[in-house]
Amino acid sequence: MKNYETVSDAASDLTGRNYNRNFNIVVRKKCLVCNKSGLVLSTDGFEINEVHRFETKTDPGNEMFVFAFSNKYLSAKGVLVNAYGIYTDLQTSLIVQQLNKHL
Repeated sequence: MKNYETVSDAASDLTGRNYNRNFNIVVRKKCLVCNKSGLVLSTDGFEINEVHRFETKTDPGNEMFVFAFSNKYLSAKGVLVNAYGIYTDLQTSLIVQQLNKHL
């Protein structure tokens, strides 16, 4: 697995490796959604292929996870970028915990 300097480096490289869908967490539905394509995945509908964690001591706003995942049934690959630490809420944290179960 590669080590990246920044979140944007990771997202860019993953996109170049066909992780070309950008997903967001939808807390109220407990799922991931690709707004561009309308694809909706439940938290157990995919496999996480890579996780990259970014943190800095100087700026808590840079604490992020980048998940690269795939769905074997839909041949879909995507990226989820999510903050953690002081910028995350309880519901989002619970969904991220479910994501980590796929590792």
